[in-house]
Amino acid sequence: MVERVETLPTAADVDRAADLLAPVIPTTPLQRADRLSALTGLEVWLKREDLTPVRSYKARGAFTVLAGLSEEERARGVTCASAGNHAQGVAFACARAGVHATIFLPRTTPRQKRDRVAALGGDQVEVVIAGEAYDDAAVAAADFAAASGATVIPAFDHPGIIAGQATVAAEILAQSSSHGWSPDALVLPVGGAGLIAGCLTVLAERLPGVAVIAAEPSGATSLAAALDAGGPVELESVDPFVDGASVRRVGDLTYAAVAGARSAVNLSVVAVPEGLICVEMLDLYQVDGIIAEPAGALAASALRLPEVSGTLAPGSKVVVVVSGGNNDVSRYADIVERALIHEGLKHYFLIEFPQEPGALRRFLDEVLGPDDDITLFEYTKRNNRETGPALVGIEMQHSDDLTGLLARMEESRLRVEKVPPDSPLFGFVS
Repeated sequence: MVERVETLPTAADVDRAADLLAPVIPTTPLQRADRLSALTGLEVWLKREDLTPVRSYKARGAFTVLAGLSEEERARGVTCASAGNHAQGVAFACARAGVHATIFLPRTTPRQKRDRVAALGGDQVEVVIAGEAYDDAAVAAADFAAASGATVIPAFDHPGIIAGQATVAAEILAQSSSHGWSPDALVLPVGGAGLIAGCLTVLAERLPGVAVIAAEPSGATSLAAALDAGGPVELESVDPFVDGASVRRVGDLTYAAVAGARSAVNLSVVAVPEGLICVEMLDLYQVDGIIAEPAGALAASALRLPEVSGTLAPGSKVVVVVSGGNNDVSRYADIVERALIHEGLKHYFLIEFPQEPGALRRFLDEVLGPDDDITLFEYTKRNNRETGPALVGIEMQHSDDLTGLLARMEESRLRVEKVPPDSPLFGFVS
């Protein structure tokens, strides 16, 4: 049993957590990534946390915390809030320990994750849907704990969670050493900062000076905000698309661990656009055969940023953590759409067509390019009007084709307004 501590964990605590987890969670593979290596000029290796029994690294911390509970605490049960993966880790741990858990999920949690929580926990787990975002679920879990006496297992801000997640870095160092090398850089996804806090705890002691890139979704840059402010701060809003990493505020302990280890490593924090994450998710799936959720592809997508790949020496050995593979298949249509928009291959326009025969035919013949495809056409005919508005979505083969399309629109008799990506209308159609 791991002794619970109230201070930040050390590398020795991580070793104890690793011994505890060894019979429960098999070591995940460290695999060379040929596609990303060719794309970046680096030697990229993937740490496949999507291949744990719960398809993410989250079971590591949850099992470590659960093992440190007293018998009295086990009898009262536990509770947690989660966007999905932490809940699966808690469900996995509780099913094996015979401890009852009441797990709160926000309504935005994909159905695939809800179903997995129930399947992993079995009779030991009760799932409750509460609120629209993780923070709402966290309030509900705290209220439940106060009323019932259940122990809260935090998603990230707990020394046992940090120690358990840190075993990812311990495994990376052992695996790379067995191949005869050590990483020049690691790219880690960041939400509440539990994973990076744990990994930095190990790296600061055992591989000082290594470059560590912390990748946050651009719609939830809570670690960057905390480092800039000198402590955790709450973001005014977050984009929930990267549900496994969309956290308004990093933890107090996780921030302290990151800040404390920062001087021992070469740490940088980058924001990754959600559209780029979608591009990488599709490449992981279509080329590499890896199913990654948005947060799972977050670190790999960061390598596509010039400020990341361009600052590492060619041939550098870089380990990227694929943190989760719990992606709901129903999300892929949205993922494809976001990827196309990010790459400049899909655009939306408001077009006023003259209400006369042949207007659409002229648009197709004279304005639309030979390789352009209309993916959306919503037209409203107005009585007693000379023109009628249409909302048109156009997908093209090459992003450079947009210049010609815009020029032909300008030359036509049509009144055209391009819908910008930050427009509420754009969000409606996409």
